[in-house]
Amino acid sequence: MNIQIFGKSKCFDTKKAERWFKERRIKYQYIDLLKYGISRGELMSVKAAVGFDALLDEKAPDYALLQYLARDEDRVAHVLDDPRLLRTPVVRNGKKATVGYCPEVWGTWE
Repeated sequence: MNIQIFGKSKCFDTKKAERWFKERRIKYQYIDLLKYGISRGELMSVKAAVGFDALLDEKAPDYALLQYLARDEDRVAHVLDDPRLLRTPVVRNGKKATVGYCPEVWGTWE
């Protein structure tokens, strides 16, 4: 497994996800979204796995602005510029991905 956890340092669900993988001695790479962001390729991979709307945090400050952007490419560009719009944690395992705390899915990954 090649696990990546994209999260925010103050996010409770991100900390729970890290603990879940640590308890099972599964190695993972943690990426702080606010510090390092997410690459276009990683975002598109997660988007293909879960869908774009599942990635978005409705409580984010600029969430309403995304609703006015008509083109999908504009919405992706805005999320890349402001990773606070993403729900966390985003957990990737190759082409598989989840958004939020999903231990029932992670347990099925090999």
